[in-house]
Amino acid sequence: MRLFAAVLPPPAQLAELAREVDRLAHLPGAGRLRWTSRPGWHFTLAFMGEVDDALLPDLHARIARAAHRTAPFPLRLHGGGHFGRAVLWTGAAGGLDQLRLLADRAEAAARRAGVPMDEHRAYHPHLTVARSRAQDVDLRPLVAALAPFEGSRWEVAELALVRSHLPAGGRPGEQPRYETVAAWALGGAG
Repeated sequence: MRLFAAVLPPPAQLAELAREVDRLAHLPGAGRLRWTSRPGWHFTLAFMGEVDDALLPDLHARIARAAHRTAPFPLRLHGGGHFGRAVLWTGAAGGLDQLRLLADRAEAAARRAGVPMDEHRAYHPHLTVARSRAQDVDLRPLVAALAPFEGSRWEVAELALVRSHLPAGGRPGEQPRYETVAAWALGGAG
């Protein structure tokens, strides 16, 4: 299974972002972007890639412990940014230290369960809203338009393990499909 650990914003907050993205999609240059699928909007905490089924019981147990050790925390969707000319995203505000801690714990849980992980990098919270079809797209005007966006606050109360189903049909614009395979309540036990 192709897996990642994630925080999934609630429907009301995703609806706020959807309204903002609808506005952005009408700006000059926006038609050259591939907008991400709204049912798939999430904050990836730890990308694991293909995980052997034999590792799943230990992975589940370790991620459950990571969730239990992390207290719920406030978060909201906030502003925007870009990675090069390829990715347009919205960020987060609120309990960023707790979000980074949860990301570190999820990554450590995967490593300890035997999942081969890429080299550790500092966590940069972002939710991808669009990708560039070409390297000559200037995302800066879209980032500027997204900058004032302030979503409403919610309490992050769960850590999800999500399966990614990559497109197989070869149709233009086809997007990955995401399936939550397990979720654990945050507990704050220490």
